[in-house]
Amino acid sequence: MDRKDIQNRSDVKLLVETFYEKIRVDKVLGPIFNGIITDWDSHLTLLTDFWETQLFLKRKYYGNPVTAHQEVDDKMNHTITSEHFGLWLNLWFATIDQLFEGETAWIAKNRAQKMSTMLFMQIFQHRTK
Repeated sequence: MDRKDIQNRSDVKLLVETFYEKIRVDKVLGPIFNGIITDWDSHLTLLTDFWETQLFLKRKYYGNPVTAHQEVDDKMNHTITSEHFGLWLNLWFATIDQLFEGETAWIAKNRAQKMSTMLFMQIFQHRTK
């Protein structure tokens, strides 16, 4: 497959949908995501909006990822670890590498890496309140 850079919403949608197909069957992450998400179609649209906002600075996403991840950790009895974020990142990078290459693909990796660190720190801080 010839890889190109992430250029538009269709590319972001392909990335998000391909990635979450992998997440849903992952032996560690799948049970977490499948146990929390009840409407995958809506969730994939929300995540496509999120990544389109992140990559193209088009304001499509209006949620709060910090609160969302803190709520997931609460529902999981505070068992989310940095290893979960590492597994998530590995699958994210592998999916990008499978489908895309170029500057925006690199930005997608970089933003995900920074966000994963920030989100885990916010989860950890939320636990001490």
